[in-house]
Amino acid sequence: MKSPFKNIVSKAIYWKGEGNINQGFEEGGTEKPEATAEATVEVVVAEQESGAQGREQWSSPVEFLLSCIAMSVGLGNVWRFPFVALDNGGGAFLIPYILVLLFIGKPLYYMELCLGQFSSYGSVKVWAISPAFRGVGYGQAIATWAVVTYYVSLMGLTVYYFFASFTSELPWSVCGKWSSITCVDSNTTANELAAKLGVNATSLTSAAEEYFSKEVLQKDPMGLANGLDVPEWRLTLCLLFSWVILFVVLAKGVQSSGKAAYFTALFPYVVLFIMLIRGATLKGALNGVLFFITPRWEKLLEPGVWYAAVDQSFFSLSVGFGSIVMFSSYNSFRHNVYRDAAIISVTDTLTSLLAGFTTFAILGHLADLLGVEVKDVVKGGGTSLAFVSYPDVLSRFQYVPQLFAVLFFLMLFTLGVGSASALTGCIITIICDDFPNFKKWIVTLVVCIAGFLLGLFYVTPQGQFVLELINYYGGGFIIFILVVCEIAAVQWVYGFNNFCRDIEFMLGRKTGLYWKFCWAFLIPVLLSVIFIYSQVTAKPLTAGTYVFPSNITAVGICLAVLACSMVPIFFFVEVMHRRNDVSSLWQAIVKSFKPTAEWCPKDPLIRQEYRQFTDVNKPALEGIDNPIPPVDSTISMASLHNGTHPTFTQYNTSV
Repeated sequence: MKSPFKNIVSKAIYWKGEGNINQGFEEGGTEKPEATAEATVEVVVAEQESGAQGREQWSSPVEFLLSCIAMSVGLGNVWRFPFVALDNGGGAFLIPYILVLLFIGKPLYYMELCLGQFSSYGSVKVWAISPAFRGVGYGQAIATWAVVTYYVSLMGLTVYYFFASFTSELPWSVCGKWSSITCVDSNTTANELAAKLGVNATSLTSAAEEYFSKEVLQKDPMGLANGLDVPEWRLTLCLLFSWVILFVVLAKGVQSSGKAAYFTALFPYVVLFIMLIRGATLKGALNGVLFFITPRWEKLLEPGVWYAAVDQSFFSLSVGFGSIVMFSSYNSFRHNVYRDAAIISVTDTLTSLLAGFTTFAILGHLADLLGVEVKDVVKGGGTSLAFVSYPDVLSRFQYVPQLFAVLFFLMLFTLGVGSASALTGCIITIICDDFPNFKKWIVTLVVCIAGFLLGLFYVTPQGQFVLELINYYGGGFIIFILVVCEIAAVQWVYGFNNFCRDIEFMLGRKTGLYWKFCWAFLIPVLLSVIFIYSQVTAKPLTAGTYVFPSNITAVGICLAVLACSMVPIFFFVEVMHRRNDVSSLWQAIVKSFKPTAEWCPKDPLIRQEYRQFTDVNKPALEGIDNPIPPVDSTISMASLHNGTHPTFTQYNTSV
């Protein structure tokens, strides 16, 4: 007789009441193991596609790795890292940056990869590990959304410059009708013009800088004092083009974004090496490189430098934004993310150094041309390195400067696509996880339209000031607080021994002392100390010479408060959700911290192996987790699959 359960591969056992994995997560957690035999078991059988509850997966491990590289290696390496290093003393910044990557960035990256892969959930539903902290996922979503809105506006700027590079004469190489009397074009030396005008060379501005601020951005010199003007129409079209490309990349989920990663991850390295070789041959390049690698030891005593190092590490690796959890959630359960974490973190660091050497070689040449020190080359700060210094030097190339300009801005746009698709995909995954019946392409379309509309703020004459404000409070300030909550929830509440046990089951490898020390102690303590000290000694937020007034700064603080308030708000929601199932408020609070039945492998057979593994390999009890053997069911989950008898693999714990 044909089995009525044929082709059914996904089953779920729900315990009476809350559906937790084991009775130790029930009220009080004091029942004896023998009492669990009386538990009522309900078997829910659902027909789904093979895999983890039908969740889509990467076409190949290579696509996942390249997508992670494209996500981590982005504008943060080429645009953000050099100017952060420049603002924080050049070579002095390298020491805290590398230390932060080694002891904070890499361990967090590995932890988030493991969280997503083990649960097969995005950055919100992954908090089945400790529902009281579900608000961390929503807070990270706000931070991610804030970053991606301005990130795509930077992509729009690269599109503008890309098309402008096809002219017979690069428009930023000469002083046009938008220029001032102190404008220096690519055909004039700074000393000649300074002598002619009777001024100091440091008071002159390059044609590229005036083109960027006056012609492209049409920047308001009054900052945000007069409010916001209408968006600039050319930049608006470039912004729209960028969001259309993102929609095409994301419309089919990881199946389409994985294919795009082959180009977005590899092409930028071709251009970076070309630019490095060309930059190294320019006059004055050595002075720029020496400025980059020469430590200013006194800078190491400034908390702002360490804060900037952590901020840059998070921004570059995308740690704490939820996109790493999202990407790894589409992996197969046994995928070797330990190897990937090492490859990606090293690649990201080396790329930042490569971009730093390239950028400072060009800055050294530009300083030589303008007759100023390297630290005085760029006066505008922020995006000026990518859209002033690079274009200025490109315009001075003797042969086909248009070709180098096209390649450079195509590279910047490609880097932007890789990172922005990951950040946007994180938002899409959160929505699709909560509303699985929504069609993914429709969700993607709605998200892209909303992102375009919000991006219009950044293409106004005051857009760069808005960008600086959101970048500081939305991309850095929030993430510091939420990452501390994240690491405390996973390593202190759920317990690092329990988490290491889950990693051992998933990857077949023990977790070393380095990871445990960083996760359980170093990261939360160091982040807390750096954040508190940097805020106590913080100076008013600036963008170049513009100082943000207190009322505008308050807007940024409100954004940070909104994101961080998600933690207490959803803690209250989780407690109230459990209040009716227990006898006291305290029991509801305690229960909200304990993992639910959703914190387990999604494949039913692997889930059974996991339960057997946790029964045999119990870690020392810690936090508020109190695992006991799962209930023995008379119904074999494996026997439901094609009518066969259960077969379990005894896991090798000697790794």
